[in-house]
Amino acid sequence: MKRELGAEFIGTFALVTAVCGAALFSAPSAGLIAVAFAAGLSVLAMAYAVGSISGGHFNPAVTAGLVVAGRFDAGKAVSYMIAQVLGGIAAAAVFYCILSGAPAGKWNNFIAISNTFGGTGFPLLPVALIEIVITALFVLVIVSVTSPRAPAGFAPIAIGLALVLFHLVAIPVSNASLNPARSTATAVFGGGVALQSLWLFWVAPIIGGLIGGWVAKWLQAESRPTSSGRKRK
Repeated sequence: MKRELGAEFIGTFALVTAVCGAALFSAPSAGLIAVAFAAGLSVLAMAYAVGSISGGHFNPAVTAGLVVAGRFDAGKAVSYMIAQVLGGIAAAAVFYCILSGAPAGKWNNFIAISNTFGGTGFPLLPVALIEIVITALFVLVIVSVTSPRAPAGFAPIAIGLALVLFHLVAIPVSNASLNPARSTATAVFGGGVALQSLWLFWVAPIIGGLIGGWVAKWLQAESRPTSSGRKRK
């Protein structure tokens, strides 16, 4: 179990490192595409690197969805989520230190890269809706491409590219969470409105993860033979 939790810590650390680095320093000049690809490629790389140890969740919403899908032991879920949150906060702390020593320039700050709603941005309902939908679709992809019937060895590629896609869709609306650990990590150092908004970026992705896990379980269910010997869907 220690190795599994260590893998989740490291994988989430890498994901939040990618998001913070790209969002703080690259996005002002390269735009949202830099953040989207940083997030997706980091998950792709870490899924190959440590996915065989822990399953490569790196996200409390994914862990919750996999429990509903029957792919993960519910008894381990809370421990995984704690490791993910700690890994994310550790990565954000590194970039908080780096940003504190950055030379004058057009950099973002932690408030700008945190997940928020209201104010000058989108209100609560649209933000909640997009987070639920994209997280549900993301978990659906994860459960489906890791099915025994899926082509072996390609799951991390599909998962990483899906994360790029969903970031491109959601960054303009919610700054693209899909991941309560990522949202917590940046909110801790963003403070203020980021911490006030944080509850939504736990609730919405978890709901989306549960929906995605349930739908994927239904889609991936094996056909059962009837008394006549035919397959019943």
